[in-house]
Amino acid sequence: MGVVVSVPLGVMVARVRWLEHPVLTLASIVQTVPSLALLAVMVPLLAVLGFPSIGFLPAFLALVLYSVLPILRNTVTGLAGVDPALVEAARGVGMTERQQLLRVELPLAMPVLIAGIRTATVWTVGMATLSTPVGAPSLGNYIFSGLQTRNLHAVLVGCVASAVLALALDALVRMVASGWERRRRGLLASALAALALLYLYTGVTLARSLNPSRERAIVIGAKTFTEQYILSEIVARQITHRTGLPARVAQSLGSTVAFDALRAGDIDAYVDYSGTIWATIMHRDPGPSRADVLRGVEKFLNDQYGITMTGALGFENAYALAMRNDQARELGVRTISDLVPHARQLTIGGDYEFFQRAEWKTIRERYGLTMKAERSMDPSLMYQAVANRNVDVISAFSTDGRITALNLLILEDDRAAIPPYDAILLAGSRLREKHPDVMNALKELSGAIDGDAMRRMNLAVDEKKQNPGAVAQAFLDSLWANP
Repeated sequence: MGVVVSVPLGVMVARVRWLEHPVLTLASIVQTVPSLALLAVMVPLLAVLGFPSIGFLPAFLALVLYSVLPILRNTVTGLAGVDPALVEAARGVGMTERQQLLRVELPLAMPVLIAGIRTATVWTVGMATLSTPVGAPSLGNYIFSGLQTRNLHAVLVGCVASAVLALALDALVRMVASGWERRRRGLLASALAALALLYLYTGVTLARSLNPSRERAIVIGAKTFTEQYILSEIVARQITHRTGLPARVAQSLGSTVAFDALRAGDIDAYVDYSGTIWATIMHRDPGPSRADVLRGVEKFLNDQYGITMTGALGFENAYALAMRNDQARELGVRTISDLVPHARQLTIGGDYEFFQRAEWKTIRERYGLTMKAERSMDPSLMYQAVANRNVDVISAFSTDGRITALNLLILEDDRAAIPPYDAILLAGSRLREKHPDVMNALKELSGAIDGDAMRRMNLAVDEKKQNPGAVAQAFLDSLWANP
């Protein structure tokens, strides 16, 4: 699609020279937008327009936009580099403008144009691995989940497979160009046949996914950390076990992406946290009790978005500030208030969202806390960073098994700056209206998981390298055996 858009646009720009600067500038601006940001923007935008907001469509549109610049620029550059004398000679023998373009200019510009297509091909494969947070399955699933669960084999599989795919596609484009240029019909036919098979596979799988007569599986969302992988598997397997309906997991969704997807009906259920809804979606200040927050969140979601809270799972996973036990003893720190006198000499690490969240703003205002530096990083690397003394404090999750494994101390929030964070199971309108049996299955999970059980499951994945699905199944086997 990038070729279909960029080559005609490049020809037009080459013919109407005043268009070159604005068109290439616009394409360059799109290229400067961080890929994850562009993908994230697509979700609410498509939801507002009434299109599927997660999965194939947002990833496809973002990747097309990213592929435009190298092809467009090389088309313009290649056509501009054609010798004017050859163009004049073409006019001299009576060629029309169309014949000049197809028989003289494009063939002479082809090496430069193909270089742009090859660049875009490799570029797009790399960008495609970042489509996981918007619910589009890709090789990025291995990378994202592997980073979160510290499964280096999965990360390696995703990286190597992406590199191999990029090189293979680049070789196919090169074979097409070489076969055409050297008149080698066998080479050209082989490359075109391979590309045709890829397009056929893509077309068939896309048509199957878009087939309205095909019943859609129940889709369970999961955010980008270990606990969410486990909980999403528990929810999906509980649904299938109790109802017989197929359920699948959309992993590694961004926090707001998951909520927007549930609101738009692109996923059917996921586990969120009362404090996230309270602070990020409702924009409320901390203060009320856990019970009041739960009641407020339930009423707000139902009234504003038609989302049903089927119940709290039974544990709280709050944001918390944590540091190494030995450093805490050395500084005499047990609470966040104790941290304040030392804060200007200490560095804090947080996940991608933390320093932009309302909770961090409230912590700083309520305690007067000013750190030496703030470092955003992948949640899976955050714990290792504090253990290795690369940072002094982190924004930990209270049920994370690595807190115990790495001998970290959670600092007491003695001024109640962080709201309650009960794990709550949210269901979209489709389940409520069409699948009451699924709603009943989800309600069975209310109060079924306490904090100790969740920490054990997180530790089993993070430290013992067990598969999240296997950990989820072991928990459910116990639950079903002792209802």
